[in-house]
Amino acid sequence: MTPLYLTVTDKHIKYSYEDQNTTATVQQDYNINPKLPLTENFTNFKLKLPEYFDVIVILNPIDVEMKDTIVSCQNQPIDIGLYMENIFHIPTVGIHQVAKLGLKQAASIEAEYAGWHLDYYGYESGKTQYSQEAMQTLGNGYFGLRGAYVESKADKNNYPGTYVAGVYNQLTTSINSKEIVNEDLVNLPNAQYITFSIDDTEKFKLNGDELEDVFRSLDMRTGLLTTTMLLQLKNGKRLKVVSRKVADMKNYHSYSLQYTVQPLNFSGEMKIHTEIDGRVVNANVERYKNLDSHHLVTDKTINEQNTAILLAHTRHSNINIAVGSKLDSPNLNDLNVHTDKAHDKVSQSVKFDVVEGNSYTLEKTVSVYTSLETKGDLVEAVKSHSYHKTFADAVNNSMECWQDIWSNEYLEIDGDITSQKLLHLNAFHATVYAQQNVNKDLDVSVGARGLHGEAYRGHVFWDELFILPYYNLHYPDLTKSLLMYRYNRLGAAKEYAKSNGNVGAMFPWQSGMKGDEQSQIMHLNPITNQWDPDNSRKQRHVSLSIAYNIWNYYSMTNDEEFIRDYGLEMLLNITKFWISMTDYNEETGKYSISNVMGPDEFHEGYPDNEESGLTNNAYTNIMTSWVFKKVDYFSSHEPQDILDDNYKRADFSEKDLELTKKIRHNLELEFNKDDILAQFDGYFNLKPIDFDYYRRQYGDISRMDRILKAEGDNPDDYQVAKQADSLMALYALREPTFFHIMSDLGYEIKDKHDFITKNIEYYLSRTTHGSTLSRIVYAMLALKVNNNDLAWELFSQALTSDYYDIQGGTTAEGIHLGVMGATLNVVTCFFAGIDYRGPEIEIDPHVPPSWQSIKFNMSFKGTHFYFTVTHDQVRVIPDNDIVVVFKGKKVQLDAHKEKMLNY
Repeated sequence: MTPLYLTVTDKHIKYSYEDQNTTATVQQDYNINPKLPLTENFTNFKLKLPEYFDVIVILNPIDVEMKDTIVSCQNQPIDIGLYMENIFHIPTVGIHQVAKLGLKQAASIEAEYAGWHLDYYGYESGKTQYSQEAMQTLGNGYFGLRGAYVESKADKNNYPGTYVAGVYNQLTTSINSKEIVNEDLVNLPNAQYITFSIDDTEKFKLNGDELEDVFRSLDMRTGLLTTTMLLQLKNGKRLKVVSRKVADMKNYHSYSLQYTVQPLNFSGEMKIHTEIDGRVVNANVERYKNLDSHHLVTDKTINEQNTAILLAHTRHSNINIAVGSKLDSPNLNDLNVHTDKAHDKVSQSVKFDVVEGNSYTLEKTVSVYTSLETKGDLVEAVKSHSYHKTFADAVNNSMECWQDIWSNEYLEIDGDITSQKLLHLNAFHATVYAQQNVNKDLDVSVGARGLHGEAYRGHVFWDELFILPYYNLHYPDLTKSLLMYRYNRLGAAKEYAKSNGNVGAMFPWQSGMKGDEQSQIMHLNPITNQWDPDNSRKQRHVSLSIAYNIWNYYSMTNDEEFIRDYGLEMLLNITKFWISMTDYNEETGKYSISNVMGPDEFHEGYPDNEESGLTNNAYTNIMTSWVFKKVDYFSSHEPQDILDDNYKRADFSEKDLELTKKIRHNLELEFNKDDILAQFDGYFNLKPIDFDYYRRQYGDISRMDRILKAEGDNPDDYQVAKQADSLMALYALREPTFFHIMSDLGYEIKDKHDFITKNIEYYLSRTTHGSTLSRIVYAMLALKVNNNDLAWELFSQALTSDYYDIQGGTTAEGIHLGVMGATLNVVTCFFAGIDYRGPEIEIDPHVPPSWQSIKFNMSFKGTHFYFTVTHDQVRVIPDNDIVVVFKGKKVQLDAHKEKMLNY
């Protein structure tokens, strides 16, 4: 191994290493610039070094029990190991571990640990703490439990939210003399709260002043979140507090907590206090603060010995909710629970004597039931709930479940522990939000921000397009359950289309409980603090995303039963809607689609035009043609009785089918003389924008729409985009499919590579990446033109976007599930090059230079694969005989035999 040795002080980094060319020992100092953030200092430090190290050794760690890589820097303790691993992407170990285990073993253990743990050292506040809570959220597909300190209550620094999938409620608020109705994913009663008191003093309230040290660690292998605190109270008493949380992955109504206190310099009397608090509101998102947020009404509280129950209901949707808890202890004998009841809160406490140095533990198991998924009496459901005997049983259960999950979702990156950790994290959160043994019982889909916060009000957007492909690879039954959410709201989509003068199914841009449109009609601009009109509901392409997910599911599974009973009916209704959206121009012989918005979102209409909506958005028209082609496929391949049944249910006819054939060959697109595909009609007439000017003025220009509106200007006037738009179809579709669609539309592209290259360059220079999805789409596009450096840069930014909260606090309001799913898809489908979006798997790898290999599992049409992809070889083992396409040539794979494909 080639180590880099560091001694880190408040002002310097002293470093040494062996020069590979001369074998001489190099010893240098790096001066830490106090005016720069630590991350920037350490990044600058890396630039001074060669790149051949594979381990970093910290020579002067502080003697603390939390970790062996804690040092003092800029007059504060920091985990230098975490900083170094994030920047160098190699294991960082303390000298004590090296002395104990040897360098090689210490590095190996740390590399394994770092790939599976999301750790935070030190006390944070404000949005940083909110973001870390979102990132350490636990869940099981039924509920999400933000990773807040158990001692905390909602305030400016902490937000212990609890969300159950599908529990929405509508409230009305008067804004600017308008009645604004918003439907929100409801923050449920807080049952995680646990704290302590000593000798009948006040309960401990979390604050940074009394925290000597704190370390929070999410173990993604087991689903266990552990927080370790060393406290020195104002009265001089010191104690260690360890809290643990775990979500039950089998009995999905349950989660468990363990709370251990250890007095370090005193003996006396202590109490541990717990609550189920029904007074919670939705207060996670600052810009919603002026809206009514009181969604719950507490109906009753019940206590019986060591159990407590709180019953509540949502104010408008009338969903009944029951939250119960049971207290126990492995080492507190004769547990005497005292209960205080209030109308909207039930509090319990346990009193006991403590001896200095000993540890005392209370365990609390919580159950949550709602009338959405539970029929019958909720109190009886809580009382008959099968609680774990001990917290250890809950952890063992979780470990067994996650072992099966990770066996199925196996993904290993060799050579980059940061990418490994964050890809595991993205897969973890994808599973926290949805899993097949839970979602089969629920009528929900995946919201854009997970069960992790309240941004976007928990609504379901087109982000399904980015996350469902990951579920397809591992849990096709889960994808089917999520698609059923859309089918169950087909009636609402048809009513929505009818109310807008259309036919068929127009699915809403934002969907919640019932499938009616939940997009805001007013949007708060945080720069001006003014409410502006919001036309985002005109993003009708959400219906195209649903069609895309239906086809992808069918293509991956050949599930004819789903197509027969549900999928084709949805496709036909979506097709009818898009037929009704087209207008025929007799002079040109072309069809147009008007009054829509594209994925860009910055452009709501045309300059100096009071009417909103755009004409011939390229992505919308291309994907409409694609959907029409898929409907034509089914109409020629499905048995006549199935077609007759679906045609009848969808009120679809052969005349409609013939019309789709005509339309899909004649939808209009606009190009300029350089073969740049216009984002929409008239795009080239818009003004260019000077990004450099706005960067000098504002720094972060990702939300140029808000900046321009704050200046009294309008993004509709400019060639500026929030995210990929014209080129989104190239992300969603295989390249040959894309160009076949273009040909169907009458636009033959002669030099396909030149077309992609020029269009990427053109639109990338006009895109601000105001959505985290933007970078991941452009990363994939860059791979198409072999711009691997750009692809890696954009992918890295997307992969770390929530980890570093690069959008300035948005992760505080919930993770971005779409980009998490998309990063996983880019790794398997594009970096590893295993493209499954067609009748056969096509293999064409682009492994990043910094990665040595990509190993993963996946399923395709009932065959399970194990892949190992390196820079010059693909090794694959299927469990069935199957043919794949490798670099354009068909290759036969034999069941349970490894095939090596060199390139």
